[in-house]
Amino acid sequence: MTAVQRVCFTLRLRADRLDDYLRDHADVWPEMLEALSDAGWTNYSLFLRRGDGLVVGYLETEDFERAQSAIARREVNARWQASMAGYFESGRPDGALEELEEYFHLA
Repeated sequence: MTAVQRVCFTLRLRADRLDDYLRDHADVWPEMLEALSDAGWTNYSLFLRRGDGLVVGYLETEDFERAQSAIARREVNARWQASMAGYFESGRPDGALEELEEYFHLA
């Protein structure tokens, strides 16, 4: 059985762009979804705290570093990241995610 790495990260959205960001995520490009799956991103979820624009992401993968590298090489990812850049306080979300340390898990 292959070990699954659970990854949690945070991002910060611009407060004035929350509704636009959510609207774009209601219809993620099929080729972007396929690229994420092909790169090894599974069980991927995003959560939003509207009060301050905090985004919490969660995914499972065999190797997060490899999964990040694989998605970064995809042309569709470059287009997606460029289209999302205006929503985030720090620009492109793929360069601003802060990975959180897992310290407890109940299976």
